[in-house]
Order: sequence, then structure tokens, then C-alpha cells
Amino acid sequence: MNTTITVALALGALVVLVAAVALRLADRLGLPSLLIYLALGMAIGESGLGVQFDDVQLTQTLGVAALVVILAEGGLTTRWSDLRRAIGPGLTLATVGVAVSITVTAAVTVWLLGYTWGFAILLAAVISSTDAAAVFATLRRLPLPRRLAASLEAESGLNDAPVILLVLVLSEQLTGGTTDVWYLVLARVLLELVGGSVIGLAIGFSGSLLLRRAALPLAGFYPLAMMALCVLAYSSATLAQTSGIVAVYLCGLVLGNAPLPHRAASIGFAEGLASLAQIGLFVLLGLLVSPSRLPDALLPALLVGGALLLVARPLSVLLSLVWFRIPVTQQLFISWAGLRGAVPIVLATFPVAAQVPGAGRIFDTVFVLVVVFTLIQGWSLPWVARLLRIATPVTPRDIDVESAPLDELGAELMQLRVPETSRLHGVYLPELRLPEDAAVVLVVRDGKPFVPDRSTRLMHGDQALLVSARGSRQEAERRLRAVSRAGRLATWRGESGQPSESD
Repeated sequence: MNTTITVALALGALVVLVAAVALRLADRLGLPSLLIYLALGMAIGESGLGVQFDDVQLTQTLGVAALVVILAEGGLTTRWSDLRRAIGPGLTLATVGVAVSITVTAAVTVWLLGYTWGFAILLAAVISSTDAAAVFATLRRLPLPRRLAASLEAESGLNDAPVILLVLVLSEQLTGGTTDVWYLVLARVLLELVGGSVIGLAIGFSGSLLLRRAALPLAGFYPLAMMALCVLAYSSATLAQTSGIVAVYLCGLVLGNAPLPHRAASIGFAEGLASLAQIGLFVLLGLLVSPSRLPDALLPALLVGGALLLVARPLSVLLSLVWFRIPVTQQLFISWAGLRGAVPIVLATFPVAAQVPGAGRIFDTVFVLVVVFTLIQGWSLPWVARLLRIATPVTPRDIDVESAPLDELGAELMQLRVPETSRLHGVYLPELRLPEDAAVVLVVRDGKPFVPDRSTRLMHGDQALLVSARGSRQEAERRLRAVSRAGRLATWRGESGQPSESD
């Protein structure tokens, strides 16, 4: 085997292992993990171990590929019940909010730094997009109202697409390419977003139907099939000259909320793959940067970042959310939680690859801005949530049901765990009122399995195996969810077992 490939594989494995250990350290110190990964890349690079890497085009290509995986995971792990009430605020922040943010940041940049309007708008566009990886990783560890968190997640999942298109168009204009007027640019962006949405939803619904009806020979194929469908959505939309970024996120959203076999295992696989993509992406970006140039970018980064964080972002949130019933304290938190991460740095490679004059200055400024303000915002978010009194400790009563098809029997095998807050505790099995062709066949309590009977009561911490006819699986799952929330009188209390909608 080629020695270079062997060394590259060994180095890659070591980077992943070191990054995993560093993530544990970052959690204990309260630091955003992306800073650890960027530092690791810089330590390997020209000012550290001396690895020379300056391939901007390769970084851009791999960066987009990593973003596809990260956005797919974001869609797969987002509950539609949460997103439904947040889609309005999230979509408005991703469109109106981005436009306001770019305009205000560019104006302040021209005023403070004397840049030309074209250059200032390009820089503002690059940093205007909140980062899906940073938002998903940070917010899901905080006990926030679900509508607030879902709004930020929807914004980060949807705002990449218009910003990427805008950066590409601006880069073309600044290098003497397209001379489209602004209303034509906006029309192009709108058409690509609509087209990407249609393709992503179509592949998501078609794929979920296929995976429900076709029993795959190995359980491990289901996670691979789900990710393959998401990548197919991106590639199909891109080949159709529409937004692949929107397509992959919406495809993941559909698949993540469909009652698919091995759903929990598939989502766990996607989370692991997204973590690997984040590690690789941030390390690669750390390798690409030249640390010797960063001190010159510190002052512009602080000025532009300060204008974005303290002026442009609050104004964009105010103008975007004035139409929705969102408390002022939550709007303040949304303003502070507009995290930047890999997306702006990847976008900063676009002007460099297009050979826009001064593009290196944009890349260095964006890199320093992301590091400084991620440290400030990421570290302070829990404190800000407590200060604004919006932290809401969650005590979920829902259960996660993992299913697997038994193709030859025309049946489904389901596994569940009774959480500590569930009202399944103390319920006799007949009181579950499962469909006639569904039954609990095994219970594991304190590590000891036994076959239950009519006198068996479920207890906190129990794991149970259920078997149902394929057509009754969804009804059985709804009944289990209803009893978990409302107890044995769930039907009398009007609990249907549908996914909940909480703030």
C-alpha cells in the first residue's frame, strides 16, 4: 500500500481520537467544541507540526460535503411537532433577518473601515449566516422553550441556502462576471429555494414510503439508506440548478419524522457521522489558515463582529419577529444566540477560490471573528438564559419506540424504555389497551428478563419488547405514548398520543 495513504489514514485516526478526548475537555471547561477542532488544525498546520496545506478549492468542496451531512443530521433530529410552531419565525429570520443583517453590517463596515460597498456587502453576506453545527450542538444542551430553540434551529438550517447563492453571485460580480441587477438576483435566489424545497420534500416522502414497505436484509442498511436519501436530495437539487442545501435539510426533516424501522439507530448513526464531519471540517479549516496573518485581521474582525452582534443582529431579530408572539426576553436571547461557526469560514473560501481582489483579507477577518465571538457567545449562552429567566427544565413523559420489521411474519418488533417521568409506571399490561394483534412479550427489569402476564405492571426503568401486526404498529405506538403522558385514563383525558407541541 502507498506509504502516503497509510500515513494519512493514521493521522486521520489520531485526529479523530484526539478530537473526541478534546471534546470531553471542552465540555468540562464550557468551551465550544469547534474552537478545540480549529486549534487542533492550526497545531497540525504550518505554524505547528509544519503540515503545509493551501488547497482552497479542496477545502471548499469538502466543506460543502460536510455541511450536507451536518444539515441532514439537523433535519433528521428535528421534531416536526416543535418546528411546526417555529417555522414562521425561523423562515423569517432566514430571509428577512439575513437581508437586514447584511445591509446593516455592510453599512457599518463602509463607515468604520472605508471598504467599498461591493466588498463590504460580500463580507457581510459571508458572516450573515448562523451556523447549523454550532446551533444544533449548543442549544440542544440547554433547557430552553421548544419554540425558541426550534426557531433558531430552523433559521440555521434554512439560512445557508440564500446566503450561499448570494455569496456566489457577489463573487462573480466582483470579478467581472454576471452583471444582473438586484431584482434578478433575488428572483434567482427565490426560484432556487422553491425548487430545492420541492425536490427535498419529494425525495423525503418517496424515500420514507420505500423504507416502510421494503424490508432491508440487514438492520445496518437503514441508517445508510437514510443518509443516502439525504445526499441524493442534495445532488438532485444541485444538478437541477436549485438549492441542494434546502433540499437536504427538508429531506432529513421528513425522514426523521416518519415512522421508519430502526429510526432511533439511524438517527444515532447520523449524529455520529455529523460529529465526524464537524471534526474533519474544523480541522481542515484550521489547517488552511495562516496564523502569521491573523493579528492584522484582529481589529477589523472585532469592529465587524461587534457591529453584527450588537447592532445588525438585534435589529434583524426585531424586524423579523415583530409579527409573532414571542416575548421580548426570548427575542433578546435569539439576538445573542446567532452563533457563527464553520459556515461563514467555508463561505469565506468562495471569494478566495473565485480570486476576488482582497479575498484573503475576508478569510482572515472571518476566521478571527468566528473564533472570538463563538468564544464569547457560546460560553455565555447558559448565563444569558438564566439572566433572562427563559431556562425551562424539561421533564419529558414521552417514550422512544424503536421498531424493526419481521418481514416473513408481516409483523413489527418494537422496543421501549419506561423513563423516570413516565406515567406508564404502575400501569398493568391490560390497561395499556393495545390493539388485539399487539402484545408485550418480554420485560427486562434490573437487568433480569421475564415473560410478563396480565398481572405484570410496568415500572420506571423497565425495558419492554412488543410485537404487533404491521398494520397496527402506529396505533400501538400512539397508545403507549398516550398512556406515558396521561396514565391509564389517557383516552378519558383526551390524550391521543400524537407528538406534542410545547413552547
